[in-house]
Formats: sequence, structure tokens, C-alpha cells
Amino acid sequence: WLATTKAPQDYTQAQFQEGCWLMFGKETAGLPQAFRERFRDRCVRLPMIGEARSLNLSNAVAVFAYEALRQNGFPGLLGTGEMAHS
Repeated sequence: WLATTKAPQDYTQAQFQEGCWLMFGKETAGLPQAFRERFRDRCVRLPMIGEARSLNLSNAVAVFAYEALRQNGFPGLLGTGEMAHS
């Protein structure tokens, strides 16, 4: 999946599967246009208000990564915190 502010669909429409790749461009330039056009059906964005340009790259990566992990049942991550046992 390619994360870009120019995508036609938002990230909630993506079906992240085990082994998928998440691609992000440079914070200052994003992904190259030719690359985005080649994989247009795999381009997804974070919904933003019109006045906002984009989120910081590390924040965007966190949102996409956790959504991919959530859709796959958070493999390898703890499912409960210490309060679940009290």
C-alpha cells in the first residue's frame, strides 16, 4: 500500500493482509507521481481537513502500521494489559 495525500481512497478502505508492504515518501516530497500512478489502486490517504497539508511522517506511519496490525489481530503483540488480571 502507498500512503499519499493525493490518494483517491482513505486508509479504512484498504484491506491490509499479512506480509503486505506500506510505502511512504519523503516528508518534503511524498512518493513520485509515476509510482503513484502505476499503483493507483493501492494508494490510500489519511482523511484531513482542507487547511491541513499532511501529518508528520512518523505520525502517519503509526496510524497506517497500527491499522494494518489491527486488521490482522495484532500478531505478536500483547492482547491484554496488567489491569485485565485484577
